[in-house]
Amino acid sequence: MQHLPPMFVADAPALDFLNSVAMLVDVVVEWLDDGEGLLSWLVQAQLVSASVVKQVRSQSFPGELDNVAEQARNLREWFRGFVQRHSGHPLSADAIRELQPLNRLLARDECFWQIAPAKRKGGLALELRPTRRSRSPEALLSPIAETLAHFVCSEDFTYVKACEGLACTLLFADHTRTRARRWCSMAVCGNRAKQAAHRHRRKGRS
Repeated sequence: MQHLPPMFVADAPALDFLNSVAMLVDVVVEWLDDGEGLLSWLVQAQLVSASVVKQVRSQSFPGELDNVAEQARNLREWFRGFVQRHSGHPLSADAIRELQPLNRLLARDECFWQIAPAKRKGGLALELRPTRRSRSPEALLSPIAETLAHFVCSEDFTYVKACEGLACTLLFADHTRTRARRWCSMAVCGNRAKQAAHRHRRKGRS
């Protein structure tokens, strides 16, 4: 199945994950509909490399990646519920209890550090680079879990918003200076709103 290019408009990778299913022109588009869809989305979101995808695909049994995609969708909808409950105000200490499923998923991660050459000009430069073992297709959930965890620990939920576009389902983090962002994209929903307002004014004058 050919997948449309995913949308990365949330200004927060964790919310881009929630936006991996969206209503586009009255049609629901699901980018994680199967294992191949999940692999494609992970690469385009820069959460895994193409080499990891190749390795995981070669080690997978028939249907195994589809099962992981289902787990990813379940994780997404669980996290969507968490975000919807807490968006609009800062997280409280009570939220920690709700995050235990995410902590359990993080505990399964097999991440370690490796010394690797750094991309710098002039001479030898080394850096510590996080590396993740991919012994099973379920390891694909680990970079997603890490992304969600970073979001929970660093984002001010006061400025997590839903696009005001009619029928739009996309979420975003408002990092603008005035905190006045209203649309997932000015080129899409923002432009549609302007056109609708223009039609409304013209109708009012007729």
